[in-house]
Amino acid sequence: MHETLRGVVLNVIKYNDRNNIVHIYTNRHGVLSFLVAQGKTPSARMRNAMMLPLSLLEFETNLLPGRDLYVMHDVRRAHPLSQIYADPVKNAVAMFVSELLSHTIHEREQNDALFRYIETAVLLLENMHQGAANFHICFLYHLGAFLGIEPDVESYREGRWFDMQGGVFVPGPSGGGNLLRPDEARVIKLLSRMTFSNLHLFRFNRDERNRMFDTIIAYYRLHNSTIGTLRSPDILKQLFV
Repeated sequence: MHETLRGVVLNVIKYNDRNNIVHIYTNRHGVLSFLVAQGKTPSARMRNAMMLPLSLLEFETNLLPGRDLYVMHDVRRAHPLSQIYADPVKNAVAMFVSELLSHTIHEREQNDALFRYIETAVLLLENMHQGAANFHICFLYHLGAFLGIEPDVESYREGRWFDMQGGVFVPGPSGGGNLLRPDEARVIKLLSRMTFSNLHLFRFNRDERNRMFDTIIAYYRLHNSTIGTLRSPDILKQLFV
């Protein structure tokens, strides 16, 4: 079936000397894999430049039954992202977001709300003038709502512990593990108030930000076994003072 799709580039994997496989999260079919030819011609270099992490694309394709690899035609940028790739901080954030999404999203099914969230977040990162140091934390926390693992902040009360496995705040430590002490649990409530419009108002030093980051990543790993080892967080941790 011939279709026009929009998509977000998640990653590129070398397939052989002539082709790469590009994984794209599409607006109508979830994650799809595309075979993209390599080459040294001007058109090939231009095509490769559009396959950077989080690139927002529009393209034509034929989705034939029984296939796992497809071919894109008439590929074009839906939105140019010059700032994300020129700014080293934004570029590092984009690498993390794309790596995270590559590990957490595998479904080949339509999810309008998730696609809009990712697309909107990419455009906000592109145009952001302040607050980029908190962007990855904000994105990571609120992504949980779309993956069905958002913490239950309604259960928060001052002095409560946070049960990482259950995703709820509890009156005190129980026999189970994976609990955050009240001073750490308070951070979960704080992050629930962070949005893309106010994240520049949250001031953290490097240690505070990294502890929050590690806590959210640990929470994700408890609820999603596909995350595994991420390479990009180590880069982010060194960037922000």
